[in-house]
Formats: sequence, structure tokens, C-alpha cells
Amino acid sequence: MEDQPVSLRPDLQVIAEFIPDAARLLDLGCGDGALLDHLVRHKGVKGRGIELSEEGVLACVRRGLSVRQGDLSEGLHDYPDHSFDYVVLSQTLPFVDDPAHTLREMLRVGQRAVVSFPNWGYWRCRLELLLTGRIPLAPDLPQPWHVAPRWQAVTITDFAMFCRASGIAITRQAYLARGRRARIFKFTNLMSTTGVFVLERM
Repeated sequence: MEDQPVSLRPDLQVIAEFIPDAARLLDLGCGDGALLDHLVRHKGVKGRGIELSEEGVLACVRRGLSVRQGDLSEGLHDYPDHSFDYVVLSQTLPFVDDPAHTLREMLRVGQRAVVSFPNWGYWRCRLELLLTGRIPLAPDLPQPWHVAPRWQAVTITDFAMFCRASGIAITRQAYLARGRRARIFKFTNLMSTTGVFVLERM
């Protein structure tokens, strides 16, 4: 496997490793299209994206990507079941109004879902809340609580418990610690700043 370009965000590098060659992929909240562009060029992926911001859509169009402007809260009802091999949601889960519905829809239109999100269970976040009494910024998503779009804090343990209760299997996982891939086998919720997960229906 070829090296990932340094221009990709660390969690996107991990996601790119998880996506096989020539997969059919939908990238939700695809931003400027960096991940899609890489996968199309280097892995022959048949990719499409959905992005809310006009500037993000324009950036994708300049890259020659197939992207439409849309809000994830509207759902993925335009897509039939099993339209894609993979559906990606990177660093967007904390901003989704109904994450359970979004994940169900991802696993309806895709065979697998890949999700990355910042972990508020990281030990520095816990310590900051204990010492200051203030909601901490996630290390890999440094956005104040009052800035739009508003986020809902979630931890790796929260997510794992949700998946078990919802009949969703976590089939692959990787962890980052302050922007670097980390081999964390124990206390992942305490030591990781970001988690990346591949999901399938049980």
C-alpha cells in the first residue's frame, strides 16, 4: 500500500487505509473533498459526496468530484439500499442532530460505515473539567461550545455502548493521540484523542 499524502488529516489517513481499491463510496460532510480526491486518484474508488457548505461544494467541483449540496439532517432517502460499499462520516458525528438515525441510514445505503470523531473521554479533557469546571475543547476538534454548528460531546465508551445497544458491530478500529496513530490496546477511552471505526450491521 502506498504512503498517504501528508496533506490528508490524520483521521482521513486512517480512513483511506480502511477503504479497499475500487470501492463504491459516499462521503458525508466531505468538506473540500480531500479524502474523496485521494481515494479516486490512488485507489480507483467510485466516490460521491454530500456537503452542506457552498465553499466546500465548490472546492470539490474544482477537483472534478461528484458532490451535491445537502444537509445530513434531511437523511439519505434519495439513495436505495446497499447503493455503496462504504459510507464515511469523518469528524461530523458530534454535529449531527440525530446521530442514531444518521448511522442507521449509513448502514442502510452502505454495506459498511466508517466513522471518526474526537473523544471527550481523553484524560486531559477529564482533568480540565475537574480542575476548571468548564467544558473542555476536544484536542482534535478545538471549537468552543457556543460556536455554530453546535456539537454534542461524545466519548469512545459512549459510542461503543450505543453500537452494542443498536445491533451495530465494530469490525475495525484505530486510535489517534494528538494527531498521531497510536497503538492503544487498553484504556482507549482514556488515552485516545480521536477514534476511527468501521461498522456493520449485526
